[in-house]
Amino acid sequence: MTRTELSRGVRTTPRRKVLISGAGVAGSALAFWLNRYGFAVTVVEKAGTLRDGGYPIDVRGTALEVVRRMGILPRLRDAHIDLRRLTFLDRDGSEVTSVNPHTVTGGVAGRDLEVRRGDLTDALYTAVRDDVEFLFNDSIDTLDQSGRGVDVTFRGGSRRTFDMVLGADGLHSRTREFLFGPEEQFHRYLGYCFAVFTMRNTLGLSHETMMWNTPGRAAALYAVGDNDEVHAFLNFAHPQPQFDAFRNLEAQRALVAAVFADAGWEVPGMIAAMRDADDLFFDAVSQIRMPRWSSGRVALVGDAAYAPSFLTGQGTSLALVGAYMLAGSLADRDHAAGFAAYEHNTREFVTVNQEQVGEGDATLFPTTARALEQRNDMLRNLSSRPSAAGRPAHSALTLPEFMPMP
Repeated sequence: MTRTELSRGVRTTPRRKVLISGAGVAGSALAFWLNRYGFAVTVVEKAGTLRDGGYPIDVRGTALEVVRRMGILPRLRDAHIDLRRLTFLDRDGSEVTSVNPHTVTGGVAGRDLEVRRGDLTDALYTAVRDDVEFLFNDSIDTLDQSGRGVDVTFRGGSRRTFDMVLGADGLHSRTREFLFGPEEQFHRYLGYCFAVFTMRNTLGLSHETMMWNTPGRAAALYAVGDNDEVHAFLNFAHPQPQFDAFRNLEAQRALVAAVFADAGWEVPGMIAAMRDADDLFFDAVSQIRMPRWSSGRVALVGDAAYAPSFLTGQGTSLALVGAYMLAGSLADRDHAAGFAAYEHNTREFVTVNQEQVGEGDATLFPTTARALEQRNDMLRNLSSRPSAAGRPAHSALTLPEFMPMP
């Protein structure tokens, strides 16, 4: 309260205190909008700093309007990766066909964005770091909603109380586990596991991706520019999600190496590079589907609530849109009404995007020889067509205009 307000007897409403778990795309975007609407925001992040680099991600459709309203669209345009060619290879490494990437992804040239994940998170963090409290190298240890707020104990030992806690902590969200129980009950496995890492650009690739396939296995090298490094990607069909391997690096390496043991092309070199990679990321290709996204004063956003899987190309876009919708829904409502509005107005958009893929039907990763032959025929035909105009799911939600709190 200012001196002028004190002299006039004006009463002001205290800023609502919100804790966000996770400083990734969803968490940083949510922090930006909640700060804009007058909340006192704290973000806790288990890592010691923001992740830089990272595999390229897409920003399309409705999400483009979100970043435009945030004022970071020009910066992301400057960081846009101009991928010019996508080449598919057969078992022996011979070329099946080479296509414009947009004919496969459904993106729109000149409008949709593809940027390194680290470039996006850095843009989001830069936009809000001066107005929001960030607690790195820490995480939530316990949550207690028994009072008028949420009592939080941090792993670092401190204890604080917040009006709300919002989980933006990814596919394997601990916040979700605190509220709703084990991940397995919400985890919809799509039949594949994958590993990504960086390695030397031994083929001299530039602004292109090369993908090798056999039934049930895929290996890709992705060059985002003229750099000395490329992003390596290994994807394979597997009957069950490897939950035991999620937190065991050596188990991940052993599983991937075993699956690709007899593979040709550049795969042996990729496996060798994977063994020494310090940025290996392994996971199941899966979705999170929940009947509700909140409980009491705690809600979820992004992959924690509705991961669509990388097969849709919409994970980042759903995180950006979800953050915008959650913050705006809370702008002039209490937590109960805000959470209800968020879910009511966002769920259809989430569902449309999640339903783009089903278990085992990923077009680019066929699991049988017949399906691979059909995919290759489809790709050869695509190479002679103009770029696609974009899939409706990308733009299935028109962003509302939310008003800041008075």
